[in-house]
Amino acid sequence: MRNVIAALGFVALLTPAIACAQTLPPLGDPIEVQGPAGVLRGSLVTPASGEMAGVVLIIPGSGPTDRDGNNPMGIRAQTYRLLAQALAEQDVASVRIDKRGMFGSAAPGLDPNAIVISDYAADIAAWTAAIRERTGVRCVWVAGHSEGALVALVSAQTNRNDICGLILIAGGGRRLGDVLREQLRSNPANASILAEAESIITELEAGRRVPASQISAPLQGLFRENVQGFVISLFSYDPAELLRAYPGPVMVMQGTTDLQVTMQDAEVLASARSVELVRLEGVNHVLKEAPMERGANLATYATPNLPLAPGIAERIAAFMADQGVPE
Repeated sequence: MRNVIAALGFVALLTPAIACAQTLPPLGDPIEVQGPAGVLRGSLVTPASGEMAGVVLIIPGSGPTDRDGNNPMGIRAQTYRLLAQALAEQDVASVRIDKRGMFGSAAPGLDPNAIVISDYAADIAAWTAAIRERTGVRCVWVAGHSEGALVALVSAQTNRNDICGLILIAGGGRRLGDVLREQLRSNPANASILAEAESIITELEAGRRVPASQISAPLQGLFRENVQGFVISLFSYDPAELLRAYPGPVMVMQGTTDLQVTMQDAEVLASARSVELVRLEGVNHVLKEAPMERGANLATYATPNLPLAPGIAERIAAFMADQGVPE
């Protein structure tokens, strides 16, 4: 039943948290903040020109993804590191972060699997306040990638004074439970476990945990007990509804060859309210140029020297400049 996992797209967020990072030369200056559950750490990159047209906080995607956009499960795309470099060339500073409980933000006794989306959102509020104090900017632009887009939307509900606007990159537009059902149904190999999987999804959507004894072996990896709290949290949010409730400027960026999040998600977000929708032609989930063919597309996830698709940082900088700093 390995096809169950292969069919799940951005539900890779359920992989176990691993608190070790790929060793790379430092990029930027260390920055840290006291978060609600301990010290959070990241890297601040400022433009070499000395000019600063704004600061972008980059929120990582799902699973054990570090501040550079790498993941010990085999992802070495360096997406956030490359984005920080490209933004600096546009005179835009950036802060990229390690999530609570992982890598530089790990802490003794803190279980990464016990953290929920609202915890990450609270950490973003701590980060935006710290960035404002460190850099002197009036507010911070928040760029969330993949699951990070949802975290950005949740944080923006209560953290509006510190946020200039949102940049949602490859973010889901629909409730995750619905997406998961769709992905499971699309793969004929899941026929024998589909009814069970849908029953479990319904229980988790209702906020009820499912004992491991009631989950068959093929679905244990996806719905294991120690991540059910996080899954319940994910299932509770409607990204489009959150976007509708946020009044600030928003840009939605979506690649057309993304195997994990589709243009449909971007269009759902864009239909929620007025946003700037950027269609990235021939760009995949890790923001590299790639074909739709699965093997070649996924190969870019492990190719750190492959540059970002052209124009991404330029579009972000232009959006920031066009919107200005909200009063």
